[in-house]
Amino acid sequence: MKDIFRSIASHISVWTGTATVFLGAIFIVVIWGFTGPYFGFSDTWQLVINTGTTIITFLMVFLIQNTQNRDGKAVQIKLDELIRATKGARNKYVGLEDLSDADLSELDKEFKLLTQNPSTIHAMKKLHEKIADENARRRTGNTVLGLLHHAESPVAETIDPAKK
Repeated sequence: MKDIFRSIASHISVWTGTATVFLGAIFIVVIWGFTGPYFGFSDTWQLVINTGTTIITFLMVFLIQNTQNRDGKAVQIKLDELIRATKGARNKYVGLEDLSDADLSELDKEFKLLTQNPSTIHAMKKLHEKIADENARRRTGNTVLGLLHHAESPVAETIDPAKK
C-alpha cells in the first residue's frame, strides 16, 4: 500500500508541477469567471469553485508532505554519507535530525562560537579564495591559470603568457 501511494504521489507531484497543469488551472478559473453572468453569480456558482479548490488543496497537502518527507530523507542520507566519507569530519553529526530542539540549539551555539576562532576565520578565508579561483577558472575555461591565484603565486608568472 505504501509503495502504491508513494508511486502515485510521486507521479502526481511531478505532473502538478508542470506549466501545463498551471495553465490548465488558470484556464479553469478564467472559464469559471466568464460563466458568472450566465449563472447570475449565484451562490451555487461560487460554491463550485470554492469546493473544487478546497478539495484539491486538501489532497495536495498530503501529496506535497509525502514528497517533502522523501526528499528530506534522501538529502539527509546524502549528507550523512558525505560526513562519513570526508576525512576529518566528525561522525557524531550523522543523524542530527533526530536530536531535540534544545540539543540542536546548543550545537548551533557551539558552531557560532567556533566561527569566531581566529584559525577558523583564516581557514574560511582560504576556502573562499579557493572557491573564487575555481569560479574564475570555470568562467574563463582556463584549467591551469584559473587554479593559481595570480597575485600570490610566483608560478603564475612563469606560466601566464600575458606576463612574458
